[in-house]
Amino acid sequence: MSEIITDENLKLQIRCVSHEIRNHLSICDMYSQIIRKNLEKSNIENPSIENALDCIQKSIQIIGTNLLDLKSLNNTTERIYDFKSIVEKGVELSKAYANEDKNIEFDVFIKNSADIKVDENRFLSCIVNIIKNGIESIEIKGKIEIIAEVKNNFGIIKISNDGKPIPKDKQQSIFNEGYTTKKTGCGLGLCICKKYLNAQNASLELVKSLKGQTQFEIKIPVIT
Repeated sequence: MSEIITDENLKLQIRCVSHEIRNHLSICDMYSQIIRKNLEKSNIENPSIENALDCIQKSIQIIGTNLLDLKSLNNTTERIYDFKSIVEKGVELSKAYANEDKNIEFDVFIKNSADIKVDENRFLSCIVNIIKNGIESIEIKGKIEIIAEVKNNFGIIKISNDGKPIPKDKQQSIFNEGYTTKKTGCGLGLCICKKYLNAQNASLELVKSLKGQTQFEIKIPVIT
């Protein structure tokens, strides 16, 4: 049965798409600056340039997926991907947000792998958004930790940061549309992530947010 499009849910969809476009355009912008800096050094074969170009290409694909949302409320394209590879790609894209003003350490532990069926661009956008939020919660120096494993027929990704914790009385509201702790936030990021993951038979939960560690968990069935 097709979904009935009303003015209200169409407006929400446009807002969600606009939010995602802004996120990934900022990735393109930051990596463009990296390219310019490396070109100034006259070292065209610098591996960081190649990596930046790869990330820009992937971000452009993600933007393309989001733009399609303006035409349809149901255009998820799921394919089979390697769990480990897609986590690594998400982490690499996220590093664009760790700019020179902050000292961010990334610890990534991927224990094993399996095949998962996802919309790659939407799944990646969720990983990027959660890591980005973690980076933004760190004022100057901190750590982002990603632990991924396949266990009991599920791919599990635990994303942690040691930045400012989410207030205890606000933790139940973080997935609500419009909720944000940021001065310039619009309160759509986590709401969109949960929506995207639920549409792919996956889940997103806040495991804990205490002084020293805030941890989110993505859980998705693997192909057995």
